[in-house]
Amino acid sequence: MNFIIKAISNFKVIIAIVLLFAIADSFQSYFHKKNSFAESTRKYTSYNNYIIFEQSFNHLTEKKDLYQLYPEEHWDLFKYSPTFALFFGIFAVFPDFIGLNLWNIFNALILLFAIYYLPKLNITQKGLIIIIILIELTTTMLNEQSNALIAGLLIFTFGLLEKRYYLAATFCIVFSVFIKIFGIVGFALLLFYPQKWKLALYTIGWSIALFIVPLILVDFNQLKFLYISWGYLLANDLSSSYGLSVMGWLHSWFGADVNKLLVAISGIILLLIALLRIRLYKNYTFRLLTLSSILLYIVIFNPKAESPTFIIAMSGVALWFIASDKNALNIFLFVCAFVFTSLSPTDIFPKFLRDDFVTPYFLKVFPCILVWVKILYDMSVYRKETPKLETSDEKWNK
Repeated sequence: MNFIIKAISNFKVIIAIVLLFAIADSFQSYFHKKNSFAESTRKYTSYNNYIIFEQSFNHLTEKKDLYQLYPEEHWDLFKYSPTFALFFGIFAVFPDFIGLNLWNIFNALILLFAIYYLPKLNITQKGLIIIIILIELTTTMLNEQSNALIAGLLIFTFGLLEKRYYLAATFCIVFSVFIKIFGIVGFALLLFYPQKWKLALYTIGWSIALFIVPLILVDFNQLKFLYISWGYLLANDLSSSYGLSVMGWLHSWFGADVNKLLVAISGIILLLIALLRIRLYKNYTFRLLTLSSILLYIVIFNPKAESPTFIIAMSGVALWFIASDKNALNIFLFVCAFVFTSLSPTDIFPKFLRDDFVTPYFLKVFPCILVWVKILYDMSVYRKETPKLETSDEKWNK
């Protein structure tokens, strides 16, 4: 047991594990046999998502519409902003094998360093968070997704705000929105901090900068066209599925054909009700619980959520569990989340359990919903600082 604790508490060991997983996942994706998708007879690389991102940069340079199908190149649509397409040029300039490895390593390290940047958590707690989310991190890297980057940017936003590095913090949160639009919920974190005029100005400045930066490669009319096309895609994409979300769970368990927007707004209202306790804004644990609730919200209320998205949700679960009291209910909820959210899609679960119970009953998302509700309850009844996280915020009123 002492050996395990020492390993978890050793930053070099944790970073070596994360890098090993990132490289191994990249190798597996790159060398895996080609796949066909849905009704298509064409076979595509097993790292299809990386090709989508890579080609978005090429399409941007070629002045093409980013948001239409290119079946000769890859399966499915590009659903990110023109800014992300430009950003991905950093990786697209390399051969696929190198670019894929760099992309997964970049995602993994952003999340790792964001967690280690969090204040008031000791190094053992931070290492434990990484271990808790490692399975979900592997899942998102095997799919070459950007979800670890989103989680890392939002956690970095929190850590930077805590240290009053407002310029860098607002860049992280605005950039997350320009990757995936649901990062916008993270702006709730700005409520906690003084000098809101400065936060507002920095946010506006970064928003303008990231909005127009694709002008490096395209003219204004093309950029305007791309944003209109992106907006049209998102509006239609939202209505096409329930995803691994609250909406999907309600439909699966109760046969409810819910209004997705109404359910999402209801979740925002519940979060805002918990945030009415303004006098607790100076409390670090309350702020950390809010970060956890946001990380969970943007997955469980996302009708496009899929298995690789849950690195964001499990990051929220891990942060909540580390900061919470280790009572029977919290331990039970955490174990349920770890078992059904992280382990159930793996081969540890027999195939018949996955096919007959986990998938049809949305058991991957259900524990995350319960944890999110418990976090809102904790925020609503919170009275005092958890001893391990107790500090005084001397810079708060500066």
